[in-house]
Amino acid sequence: MTSDSNRPTPTIFPAMKYRDGQAAIDWLEAAFGFTRHAVHDAPDGTVAHAELALGDDGMIMLGGEPRTPDPDNPWATAKLGLYVHVADIDAHYERAKAAGAVIVRALADTPYGSREYSCRDPDGHLWSFGTYHPRRA
Repeated sequence: MTSDSNRPTPTIFPAMKYRDGQAAIDWLEAAFGFTRHAVHDAPDGTVAHAELALGDDGMIMLGGEPRTPDPDNPWATAKLGLYVHVADIDAHYERAKAAGAVIVRALADTPYGSREYSCRDPDGHLWSFGTYHPRRA
């Protein structure tokens, strides 16, 4: 596939949690051909966050289950969710709140330079919205 610089990049990324993040990364590379775009370890030795690429524009995010889950982080126990890049995160947050989204992590700046929040939809699915974009980081 030829890369086209005028083609828009994806803004929605599936995010998964695995019991053993490193084993999952190894398996996803071997079985499906993913390549490591970024891997960040947690202080406890687990994979805190990883981004795996597939082809020119496919990407997933994943992490390992932390040994001690953070009760303030909904991603610490979620098995699957979506991360969505949005440009005007403050307006997006206010819109979601006004529509009744259940905010599980308030809008805040992160140590890695994003501004983001997490919420649940009416069926309880986990969504995170923010300014971070893995292809532009």
